[in-house]
Amino acid sequence: MHEIADIACNFTSDRFDNDLDKVISRALTNKITKFGLICSQLSDLDKLLKIYRQYPNDMFFTIGVHPHHANEINDEYLNILKEKIANNNPHAIGETGLDFFRNLSTYEEQIFAFEEQIKIAINTNKPLFLHQRDSHDDFIKILRKYSSDINKAVVHCFTGTQEQLDDYLELGCYIGITGWICDEKRNVELRKTIKNIPLSKLMVETDCPYLIPKDLPTKPKNNRNEPSNLNHIVKEISLLLDLNEDEIRKESFKNTLCFFESQNQ
Repeated sequence: MHEIADIACNFTSDRFDNDLDKVISRALTNKITKFGLICSQLSDLDKLLKIYRQYPNDMFFTIGVHPHHANEINDEYLNILKEKIANNNPHAIGETGLDFFRNLSTYEEQIFAFEEQIKIAINTNKPLFLHQRDSHDDFIKILRKYSSDINKAVVHCFTGTQEQLDDYLELGCYIGITGWICDEKRNVELRKTIKNIPLSKLMVETDCPYLIPKDLPTKPKNNRNEPSNLNHIVKEISLLLDLNEDEIRKESFKNTLCFFESQNQ
């Protein structure tokens, strides 16, 4: 069984405070050997870097501001963000994008934060780790505006339509698939669309501690998702694609290394 990578781990969540070492050990035992350590706001950064320094050979990390926290960004915050990126050399910029489902930041705040972080990614020649929810039209419009200068991008936690997938693939984006794919009742469209994701653009993720697969045979009492569940997700993807599971594991792992590693060598 080939090793795989979980591109989205929110290890700074307090839900991992008491047993992160065990969580990572459990994942490594189950052939999940690389982890994307995702930043959602600058207040997470000290904790995130501490985790990364404990596992530098096993993790990639991002620095960025999630659209939920876009309201924190002003000129001073941007300068600090740029300084932190320059000093710490992350593997990607993000998690950034647009989220019009919860609208925890205003439309204007989200657009500004997204565009500014795209500019940072372009200026530093780093990949973008992207979030999009209920905002596709504005999201793709902005990506197209900068597409000729963007190095690489992954649309993480993809749950969209074929039309949206086509838009992302047209721009050369990688596509991240989570345990959301395992819910056959609520994800009829996604389970059809996934068949049209080229293996060369596929990445896999848990987005832990969130999005625990609905059909997981044994769920923990705390309902916390973790990287070791990625094997279950990949198995479901292989069934839907009617492809050998190890082929999916090899290709998604190769894609992950190509996306994150090439920028920090």
